[in-house]
Amino acid sequence: MKHEIQKMGLAFRVIIVLLFIPLFQAGTSFAQTSLSGGVATSIDVDPSKVKDGDIISSTNEGFILTKVAYDTAMYGVVSKNPAIALENNVDENKTYVISSGQALVRVSAKAAPIKKNDLITSSNTSGVGEKATRNGYVLGNTLENYSNTKDTGTIMVNINPHFSNASTPNLRTNLLTSLREAGSAPFLSPLEALRYLAAAIVAILSFVIGFTYFGRVAAKGVEAVGRNPLAGRLIEFSVVLNILLTAVIVGVGLMIAYLILIL
Repeated sequence: MKHEIQKMGLAFRVIIVLLFIPLFQAGTSFAQTSLSGGVATSIDVDPSKVKDGDIISSTNEGFILTKVAYDTAMYGVVSKNPAIALENNVDENKTYVISSGQALVRVSAKAAPIKKNDLITSSNTSGVGEKATRNGYVLGNTLENYSNTKDTGTIMVNINPHFSNASTPNLRTNLLTSLREAGSAPFLSPLEALRYLAAAIVAILSFVIGFTYFGRVAAKGVEAVGRNPLAGRLIEFSVVLNILLTAVIVGVGLMIAYLILIL
């Protein structure tokens, strides 16, 4: 019985080796000193111009360091010594980047302390991430805490660039923020994109209806004053009331659009 178990163990080891041989034949390299758990690929970025953990964006001009918050072009993270790479040798003008999996990322806690499972996005500091505090494009979720507000540091992040609407909406969210999020509509699910579209339609209709109604009332008011100058004050008062009614129509429309965005 013991001999049969030993044979089974040997066979299992042989199978494992056979499974990994194609990886080595394809040029896969392994680095035991790296903490990153994602598969790295090489991109056209000069290694001397980036740091380990920098966030990279893919643009029409090529790969660059992220420079704006919630960058919709986020591609991955620089990993100069990845655990797994698709090439053994990288050109001196190229560097490894992890776009999926776990990797160390340079972050700052100046905007807000970072806790485990928080979403990380890009910041206005080149290549550095920060906690995502609103809906928008994110790099992934953190696997560690970070609270140093003075310097940047590195923490492990589960890399998965995507648009997130996980932030809890509340009445303190202003309309400009909501409209800024709507600018990322191409990255939303169909249902989310439809929600922003519906809000935009309601807001536009409220303006159109309100000002169309006011235009007609104003025109009739001017005509009535010309016909009956003695009733001028009454007509002017009526016009003022209609102006307020127009404002109410526009305000209600904007409120409905706002509720569509946050609910």
